[in-house]
Amino acid sequence: MSAAGHPLRLGLIGCGRLAELGYAPAIARLGEVELVAVADPDRERRDRLADLVAGVRSYETAAELVGAGGAEALEIASPPVEHVWQAELANRAGLPALVEKPPAPSGAGASRLARLDPAPWVGFNRRFQHGERLAPLVPAQGELNLELELRYRRESWRPLSVADDAAADLAPHLVDLALLLTGSETARVRSASLEQDRAELVLETERGPATIRCSTDQRHRELVAIRDGAGATVARSAAGGRLALITGLIPGREHPLVASLRAQLRAFASAARGGDPGPLATAADGARVMALIDEARRLGAPEPA
Repeated sequence: MSAAGHPLRLGLIGCGRLAELGYAPAIARLGEVELVAVADPDRERRDRLADLVAGVRSYETAAELVGAGGAEALEIASPPVEHVWQAELANRAGLPALVEKPPAPSGAGASRLARLDPAPWVGFNRRFQHGERLAPLVPAQGELNLELELRYRRESWRPLSVADDAAADLAPHLVDLALLLTGSETARVRSASLEQDRAELVLETERGPATIRCSTDQRHRELVAIRDGAGATVARSAAGGRLALITGLIPGREHPLVASLRAQLRAFASAARGGDPGPLATAADGARVMALIDEARRLGAPEPA
């Protein structure tokens, strides 16, 4: 239960796979948040999600959901091209918003979000899966060398409408973790190689290099390894593999993403009411990430055939 005496009444915009497999089951076992409304232009999709939670109202557009009242905050899980105007809609209505990653398709859009007052929060949920666990283990000073990997098979996820390349789909999570774990306000892209299903880049952070590898055509695996200047491992977090895949397919078992989304929503509920946001990412964090993704695209775009 929230500090206000009742769960935060949440409106969910976008009823795709992340909402169906992630946010809906996360909210179902979260006392701090109550899902009260959903919006999606696809009626079958929004009705299917609404059927998972008793009493949820269903709308075709975000504007209809906001105009109907009842929601105290918004989770924006629509395609990235919709994020900016939907966050601005929430801002005009005085509703705190959590915008799913990437916060916008480009650094310019992400910066526009960061200029809102108050600005929305950004859903980099790997902060709650890896970052929260590793941050206390990082040495306060000295050179660091980070290795970050995130891969999955998009065909097993079966996205309903968006099939972003690996740089947009996965790299923002890892760029965000690299900045978070090194405490870097600034960084630059040293090198980048980008394809539809693969993205590899090396960041030069304020404390040393971060090597990032992403793919959308391999078995699920996540790795964050932090080494000191002498090459000794000081912190490591991993997930995925065959066991995680099997667990995610067993009826009645939560998808591996759910736990981190639940933790993220708990932090958002606190932040929406002026409490401690924990490691929840800000819109300024999102703008820094997307500026680096833009830089990687300029450096690593494949040559025209």
